[in-house]
Amino acid sequence: MLLIVRIWLQPSAFARSPSLVWKFYHYRRELMRTKEPNKAHLALTEAEKRFEEEGKHFFMLTQNIVGLHRRAGSRNLFTTRCTSCGFIEENNDSPICEALRNRGLPNQNGPEIAVKDLPSCRQCQSLVRPHVVWFEESLWPDVLKKIDEEIAQCDLFLVVGTSAIVYPAAAYAMIVARRGIPVAEVNIEKTPSTSISTFHFEG
Repeated sequence: MLLIVRIWLQPSAFARSPSLVWKFYHYRRELMRTKEPNKAHLALTEAEKRFEEEGKHFFMLTQNIVGLHRRAGSRNLFTTRCTSCGFIEENNDSPICEALRNRGLPNQNGPEIAVKDLPSCRQCQSLVRPHVVWFEESLWPDVLKKIDEEIAQCDLFLVVGTSAIVYPAAAYAMIVARRGIPVAEVNIEKTPSTSISTFHFEG
């Protein structure tokens, strides 16, 4: 299943079958609609509020793709953009389009949905894709530039609830640690970031 999922999380898969990729994303999206932010999401939101009350800057770099940070109340989230026409839009419609209504786990051998019936851009009506970074893709240059700027000026780096194995995100803790900046990791298990962390809280 893991291999199949990874195959779907690639731009080449979307080029071959936008129908299958959208079925997969819509299935995951519908599963997550009933989920609530956990204590980590809420704690980060509280930390953001406290830092801002003290006149400090808080920047969150997240690999979370289901919007739980936003639902917890975080405001300063850096969002990727749609590669179809550059337009970004949050869409909480259920279903995201009629053709995906009541779809279960996608079947590679199931019937294709016509492109014209898949989610489309509200501005140009062309086919849109989930605004996430897939395997085979790199973060956009302006995103990387913004992250580099934030890392260069941070005085505390928190690593919360990540496996720390997906790059480039996995490298940021090491970059900060080499500058002598404290790194605090909170995770349910040890990760590659644990050995360079100033503080490690397991649980």
